[in-house]
Amino acid sequence: MKKRILSLWVFFTLVFTFSFSTIAIAETQPEIVGTSAIVMDLETKEIIYSKNIDEKKQPASITKLMTALLLAENKSKTDLLTYPAAALKEEPYSYGLNVHPVTPGDTFTGKDAMDILLLYSGNDIAYMVAENVGGTKEKFITMMNEKAKALGMTNTNFVTPNGLDDNTDDHYTTAYDLSLLLNAAYGNEWIRETMSKKESEVKSTNGPSSIVENRNKLIGVDGNIGGKTGYTEKSGRCLAALYQRNGHTLATVVLGSDYNFPVDTQVFEDTTNLANYGFNAEKEIFKAKNTEISEVTMEYKILPLIGPKKAIKVPVTIHEDISLYPTDLEPEFNSEVGKINIWTLSKDKSIGKATVNIKGYEKQYDIYSGLSNMDIIKSNILYYVLALLVLIIIASLVILIISKINKKRRKKRNRIYR
Repeated sequence: MKKRILSLWVFFTLVFTFSFSTIAIAETQPEIVGTSAIVMDLETKEIIYSKNIDEKKQPASITKLMTALLLAENKSKTDLLTYPAAALKEEPYSYGLNVHPVTPGDTFTGKDAMDILLLYSGNDIAYMVAENVGGTKEKFITMMNEKAKALGMTNTNFVTPNGLDDNTDDHYTTAYDLSLLLNAAYGNEWIRETMSKKESEVKSTNGPSSIVENRNKLIGVDGNIGGKTGYTEKSGRCLAALYQRNGHTLATVVLGSDYNFPVDTQVFEDTTNLANYGFNAEKEIFKAKNTEISEVTMEYKILPLIGPKKAIKVPVTIHEDISLYPTDLEPEFNSEVGKINIWTLSKDKSIGKATVNIKGYEKQYDIYSGLSNMDIIKSNILYYVLALLVLIIIASLVILIISKINKKRRKKRNRIYR
């Protein structure tokens, strides 16, 4: 009795331990407050996490990433940008209102303009960049939307250079589109360098020096190498961030999170949870190796050149697992078979390509036949046996006929010689 009780205790202990280990290892998708979010691997363009990624949202000051990109592409760090009078009318946060008064006509270097734009998130400086790069704000907005289109941001429309949206509902984008913008920003050395700073000393040519701090509270923490914050009443708290760990680079975007004033931590908690999940997430098998993914019907002649035609269904397989990150996105999966010669068919020779596509991520895999030429020969063995018998009979008849003809000729020659 004691042994039975002990055995049961050991059994349930093992079951509990195994179950606990499984739960501990499994990476569950994070629960976040943000209403729209994405995590993307910037090397492969794989989407690791998605939540309403194509839902149109106000991006607030994340807009300034596009403004910064156009600044970097059209000006240098040493170029001087003139502060226009209209910039004074922009709402806080504004360098001229909240840091140090600026007189219209004062100038900023491109370097200081970029630092104030991305670290302090100066709304007036965004307006200054717009006029100095585009000539007018309106022309600059056109440049922003053209650049968005070039980047593949198909669900984006910019109306302001700084993201202020009090007077418009037409300034919008999506989490997915912002991941494309973040990727472009990461690819620009000047922007990448600026976003990585915790603070910077800046000034106008006629003003005193000031220290502006990065509003991204996560900079330098657990692999965070940059980002851009945002907030309006319409947008909620937003953050687009970049992370690097162990040679991998991820882009995270959170839109519509809570602004839990005065601590302002929620969007940063959302982002941290997404980054941790992104680096630890494991793929799941979408299509297992050696499984049939499709089939093609082919016609061939049982005997080359002659004989009846026969149709055969050739199963199409893959020789490796196709694994994807578990998201709410539906992958597109297609396969294309090339020209097939039935008589040279091999299970180890690729007959085409299978393609997996999810948004901007695409990967191809070799596909193979589930049948070989020997399988086809075996399936028609009766025909070949019969054909062989017919050939033997025909050959025998031919030999017999030739033999008779030769005998007649010999007899005829013998008569002549007599």
